[in-house]
Order: sequence, then C-alpha cells, then structure tokens
Amino acid sequence: MLSRRLFARCLSSRRVFSTLNPVTDSDVTHFTRILSPSSVLSTLSPVSTPHDELDIYNTDWMGKYRGKSTTVLKPKTTEEVSEIVKWCHDKRIPIVPQGGNTGLVGGSVPLKDEVILSLANMSNVRSFDPVSGILVADAGCILQSLTDYVAPYDHIMPLDLGAKGSCQIGGNVSTNAGGLRLLRYGSLHGSVLGLEVVLPNGTILDQLTSLRKDNTGYDLKQLFIGAEGTLGVITGVSILTAPAPQASNNVILALPTFDNVVPLFKTVKRQLSEILSAFEFIDRTAYNLAVKHGQGRALSDEDVEGAECFILVETSGGRREHDEEKLADLLEHLLEADKPLINTGVLAQNPAQFSSLWALREGVTEAVSKEGKAYKYDISVPAATFKQVVDTTRDHLRSKGLLNEDAVKHVLGYGHVGDGNLHLNIVAKAYTPEIQAALEPFVYEIVASHRGSVSAEHGIGAMKTHALPYSKTEVSIALMRKIKELFDPRGIMNPGKVLE
Repeated sequence: MLSRRLFARCLSSRRVFSTLNPVTDSDVTHFTRILSPSSVLSTLSPVSTPHDELDIYNTDWMGKYRGKSTTVLKPKTTEEVSEIVKWCHDKRIPIVPQGGNTGLVGGSVPLKDEVILSLANMSNVRSFDPVSGILVADAGCILQSLTDYVAPYDHIMPLDLGAKGSCQIGGNVSTNAGGLRLLRYGSLHGSVLGLEVVLPNGTILDQLTSLRKDNTGYDLKQLFIGAEGTLGVITGVSILTAPAPQASNNVILALPTFDNVVPLFKTVKRQLSEILSAFEFIDRTAYNLAVKHGQGRALSDEDVEGAECFILVETSGGRREHDEEKLADLLEHLLEADKPLINTGVLAQNPAQFSSLWALREGVTEAVSKEGKAYKYDISVPAATFKQVVDTTRDHLRSKGLLNEDAVKHVLGYGHVGDGNLHLNIVAKAYTPEIQAALEPFVYEIVASHRGSVSAEHGIGAMKTHALPYSKTEVSIALMRKIKELFDPRGIMNPGKVLE
C-alpha cells in the first residue's frame, strides 16, 4: 500500500516538474542585478555561497522535509519580488515562497531545486490606525514584532501561535493559521481586510485596502488566504487588530473523564459568556510530557491524581473585578455541583502564574519534539470525538505491533475545543515506513467518517496532497485545479503543494 502510494506521488511530482527548469548561472547573474549582494544566496556562480548556509532554508524545522535549492533570494520591496517572479515566469523556474519556515506540512521548503523566495527582508510596518485598529504591514513581519508594535496603542493581533517569535504574517495568511485566539476573534478570512500579491506572471495585485467595508464584486483576497503560495506571493497584509483586553486571566481544570469536556464547554460558555477567549484541551499523556520536559507544573501531584484530561480556560474582558467574579462563580458552581464535571481547578493569581499556565499548553509541542520523532495530524473532528480518535489510533498501532519503545512511544491529543481542532500526535523513536503505512490512510479515514478536515489550521503543503479527497469532493478539487491553472498556467508557484 505505502510503496504504491509513494510511487504514485513520485509520478505526480515528475509531471509537476516536467515543464520547469532549474536555476542556472546566468539566472543568478540576473538576480544579482535586481537585488543587493547580501540578498542573493546561491551555490552557483557568480555568488558561490557554501552549501551549508542554505540548509536552514532547504529544511523544515522538524527535519522531516529537505529540498535541494541552489538559490535563495531575499527581496526588500514588492517591486523586487515582481521582477524576480517575472523572470522566473519567463524562464519557467519554479518558486517556493518562504516566511518563517515554521510550518508542519512541508509547504515552505522545496521538493526539488526550486528558487526559495524568502520574505524575511520585507519587515516594515506600513501604517497603523489606532482608531480603527487597522494595521498594514509587509508580509515578512514577525508575528511577535507586530504584537509588540500595536501593544502601546492598546491593541492585540487577532491570532496567537506557539511559533509567534519566528513565524511571519505573510506565512500566517498564506496558511490561514488559526491558533489560540480563533475562538474569540475568528479566522483570518474575517480579520484580513486586504492583500498585496505578486501574481505568477509578476503582475502586482494591489487590494491592500484599509477600510472594513467593500462590497464591490468578487472578494479576490480570499483566494490567497490558505492557498500556501500556490497562486501568488503575498507581499503586504492589511489586518484588523483587536482592542487589547484590560483584564486577562486563566484557570486550569482537571477532569475525571473526557466525557465531561463537552458539557463543561457548554457550562463555561454560558457562565463566562463574552469574556471567554480560549478553551484548550490537553489529554493526560500530553500533560505528562509537558511536565516531564520542563514546560511547567500547573497542578500538584494530588490535584493531578485521577485526572484523565485537562482544560485551560482563558478570559479577556474590560474589568478585572468583573471577570474574576465570573471565574470564581464558575469554579464554585463546578466544584459544588451534585455531579461535578471537574476534580479541581487552579486559578492564576498573578501575571507570572498566568504565563506559566499558558506555557504548559504551548509547551506541549516542544515537549513532543524532545521526546522523539512526531507524526503530527492537525485535524477537525467533532469535539466529542477527540478521545475516541486518539484511542482508536493508539489501539490500531497496538494491533500492528508498533506500540513499544522501539517504535511508537506515545499517542496523544490536545487542541482547541471551541473550533473542533484536534492535534493528534504520534511520538515515535524514528520516522519509519512501517509507522507511516499504519497511520495513513487510517487517520484520514477516521476524519472522513466524521465529515471532518484533514487539515484544520496547518495547511496541506507537501504532506497531505494525497489526502485532500478525504475532505474535498471531486467537484471541489476540480474547481481548485481550474483556479490554479487560471492564475498559474505555467505551474511555477510552489509546485507539488496543495494539489498533486
């Protein structure tokens, strides 16, 4: 099964690249005329950069995907991006747009020797209106830098990610990143107001509006949100930031059984109402790994005893006393109920405790990476099925004889209950064909049985192109192909990603 699938994907890759050309010395010479010397990295002449200096661009952060690009270009302006793309279009040279390279599905690294177009040097804030909260910025701006920029104006970015210190806003938009604030502020399809995009032929599409309302025809920007650089290169983003909450707090709750998660969510929504900003699920295995690898210890051993899973609740409101009263009432209600939904709960008492509770949740990813090689499945399924999906996957691996210290060490789940996004992680000693074959298409078949999505927020990239039919119908995929052919008839933009 696996060998046939890999063979099919190899054939698909050959078709994608059959009409495309590698970068030559003359191409690099041309790029040096467009860009400053420090903005061109290439193992080809006349630049001759050492190969190892390109490793960071050719390899994803998990070390799972490795490309063979000879050339990395780092333009500083939209006009420079346009010149590069126009040349590549004329010469049929494939391009991989790259932001912070923090993705999990191989979408930002080359499959072969494509040109890597890094947006890292495009990192300027173009404007910010403190009245409307509308921010216009270059695509290469680091998410944390934008968060810091708007903070003095009492605003926050509408998304928050574990990789906020290195991911870029252009990459966030290109992958339609979700993250920890989606429950409160919605997806980027709603908060992004406009985009500046360099199309595959080098044309600059300027839809960088800084107004909230525009009802004039097709909303073209939506096509580029989540397109993963397959339709063009996002160079500028106009985004609506949110007023900063005047008071934030959080509480971690220990649950005796997963069956209480959905009833608890309903109770918390009803009692916290407008101040609820996050409702995060962490199963016992994920919690234990986070504690083991130093991501914090939110609860005492006594509090943890008997807990099957944990919920992290965050509130964001306008008055601390009001919010604290609501949280205290919630805890009292939960603990004094005839049939309590929780064993215990710990409420943050100061900013340090607030940060430490979030560090535990955000630290699961780092803990998993320290524990072994992770197979990560970012899926959408009904929240009530989170545990079932994790348990079914674990049982399946056990039935294959793969659940042991020399193969799969842990199967765990955590994620965003409010939007049905489960992060299913399989932690193995090493990446092996046997484990891969056991997991796929098994996991995708589970997702399809719930009419879910094989990618909730990480995108398709190179990892999930073959899995798209588990979430999209033939009609949908055919329309996606037509859109791709319309925008990029030569197939130069991030080839082999999203669509096979």
